Amino acid sequence: MNRAMGEDYATVHRGVYARSANMTLAYEAARRRVAEFMGATNENEIVFVRGATEGINLAANSWGGVNIGEGDRIMLSQLEHHSNIVPWQILAGHIGAHIDVCPLTEDGRIDLDWLEANLTEKHKLVALAHVSNVLGSVLDAKRAAKITHKVGAKLLLDGCQAAPRMALDMGALDCDFYVWSAHKLYGPTGVGVLWARSELLEAMPPWQGGGSMIDRVSFDGTSYAPAPGRFEAGTPMITEVIALHAAIDYVESASGTSGMDSMFAHESALAAELREALRSINSVTLYGPEQSAGIVSFTMEGVHPHDIGTILDEENVAVRAGHHCAQPLMDHYGIPATARASFGLYSDEADITALMRAMDRVQKIFG
Repeated sequence: MNRAMGEDYATVHRGVYARSANMTLAYEAARRRVAEFMGATNENEIVFVRGATEGINLAANSWGGVNIGEGDRIMLSQLEHHSNIVPWQILAGHIGAHIDVCPLTEDGRIDLDWLEANLTEKHKLVALAHVSNVLGSVLDAKRAAKITHKVGAKLLLDGCQAAPRMALDMGALDCDFYVWSAHKLYGPTGVGVLWARSELLEAMPPWQGGGSMIDRVSFDGTSYAPAPGRFEAGTPMITEVIALHAAIDYVESASGTSGMDSMFAHESALAAELREALRSINSVTLYGPEQSAGIVSFTMEGVHPHDIGTILDEENVAVRAGHHCAQPLMDHYGIPATARASFGLYSDEADITALMRAMDRVQKIFG
């Protein structure tokens, strides 16, 4: 990324001089790399966006604006991130659609039995987290897709927490839209990916207008570029896309010959070990399933999660404390917030030891 911002820097898709041509090649090579990483069959199904949030907004405004109408229904779940709730609420408010909420099982998974029993032909879209950012629970995406398509609806998956720790295969998942953010994959902020089936992208109108997304402009009318260019208005996030390519190379190299699923196994084992350690503290409540994707959320009786996070930070242990952009999920559990430990590919048992040592200090301070 530093090199792309320095001696290699040039804009893309415009210049005929060598540096611009080379940067354009590198930019489009990153698109091919992302397609390969996601198991997509066509690089033109990859749209670069500023993050998963923008990807969901693009899908809601472009596809949703044409295909969801007054009286139609949108299905979400109780554990969704705000970014997979608010765009659909805005759309529904504008057009008079209705939003339904799929409940959770007792251990914090999206209840697909309930979904199957309650999804109707009035539902045009189902939007679910592939992996919960709070609970670490993993969706049975293939079953969700089968249920969704049975009633003729489309399935969007929020893959922010899945992309850095699970092998992706768009064909096998059988979803219609998939979004994720580079910074969850050890890359930079400000860039993400929307994948969509090519036939959907080709039928979707532009969301933003400007340079690059056009075929020809005149005051009599404008014709638009084919996908994915139609959805990448203006100068794109060039250096961030180059860095995303590097991040994918890094993660796949770190995963070794066993592949991306080794990330899940590594982080899931650490999460299970931490859950077992935290059970030794009687005042701690754990949330989510026993088998989770490297994420452990917990509370301690009489101690606000922000205080837990502050004391742990003093011991050089960084955890997230708050509602994690999932306030409906907090309401479901009747709590304002949790402390959340998230493991990465570089984590090991020493991190658990450090966290538990810091939790001893939390107990001593708060009695």
